[in-house]
Amino acid sequence: METITVMLIDDHQVVRQGLRDFLELQEDIEIVGEAPNGEEGVQLASELLPEVVLMDLVMPGIDGVEATRRIKAASPSSKVIVLTSFADDDKVFPAIKAGAISYLLKDISPADLAHAIRAAQRNEAVLHPEVAAKLMQEFAAPRGNEAPVEQLTPREMDVLRLIAKGKANKEIADALIVSEKTVKSHVSNILSKLHLADRTQAAIYALRQRLVPME
Repeated sequence: METITVMLIDDHQVVRQGLRDFLELQEDIEIVGEAPNGEEGVQLASELLPEVVLMDLVMPGIDGVEATRRIKAASPSSKVIVLTSFADDDKVFPAIKAGAISYLLKDISPADLAHAIRAAQRNEAVLHPEVAAKLMQEFAAPRGNEAPVEQLTPREMDVLRLIAKGKANKEIADALIVSEKTVKSHVSNILSKLHLADRTQAAIYALRQRLVPME
């Protein structure tokens, strides 16, 4: 079984301990380090190069947004999951723009957190529903310079709609009764045809094009 290396950055020791206690029970997750603030977290992440970083936002010194930016610059392959108590616009949008792959609130269930870590390792985003709604409202307006959706095949359109609904590759494969390998191929084609960098951009594109209803 492949092990996912995870680092914790949070200024509350009790939060870090709670996360460690649960995540260390997962056979496929290994906690490789933790830091009490953003500055120490950036330094430790540059040494450990963890696959996933759980990042608090409000901390002494440099905040989680700046720490995320620095970690992504030093270790682009590290996936940063924001884990915070705040869903305010002035925190959500800067964190996503800084490079966070997922944005979760601390009321998330332990099982859902483990799911988000595994999803991040697969380069798949997981967003708290409140945060997802904010992103939909922010990015839903169509833009005239986007590649035309007509380039996609009907099956690619199906896959794109499911991506916009937050479905992982396995869920898409199950819904369309195809293999995960086929879904990965469709996702690759979608990103290439539409000149998009990742699944998050694909989801935003689908919302702008009104391919899925806003909830």
